[in-house]
Amino acid sequence: MKNKLKNKMKKVNNILIVGLGGQGVLLASDVISMAAFKSGYDIKKSEVHGMSQRGGSVTTHVRFGSKIYSPLIKRGKADFILTLKNSEIERVKDFLSSDGKVIGVPEGFLDKLENKKTLNIAMIGILSKFLDISSKIWEEVIKETVPSKFQQLNLEAFEIGREGEFFIG
Repeated sequence: MKNKLKNKMKKVNNILIVGLGGQGVLLASDVISMAAFKSGYDIKKSEVHGMSQRGGSVTTHVRFGSKIYSPLIKRGKADFILTLKNSEIERVKDFLSSDGKVIGVPEGFLDKLENKKTLNIAMIGILSKFLDISSKIWEEVIKETVPSKFQQLNLEAFEIGREGEFFIG
């Protein structure tokens, strides 16, 4: 079992998160980073705010694995692009690796959420299916990062993303 964990930890995971100011990109990167850290990974994160206070582009790089030296993802090396606004995909698609996946907001997905402000956590639910991080850790981190009065709403959004069958590009 220990060797299996050691082999798992050697892989570097590169996740580029994109959206617009006010969509929760920074919270999403915090949740992913904390979950990876609690799972025993070395983690680096970098944020580019742009014109985020006026609804402009926001991008975060999240990298985790056994040892990470740089917080930035090189072009053509992202394992995942997680977008909270599908129109942002075109702007960052050159970061995607040849076998990488784009996780965009599925059509009608917002209608499944009780509160549209939980989109970021719901999208992490979709992403979580591809990462070697336990559901228990995701739940712990969401509880630690989201204000208590919004925890249940966000946990439900996470489960909607995690349980749904959505097209991943």
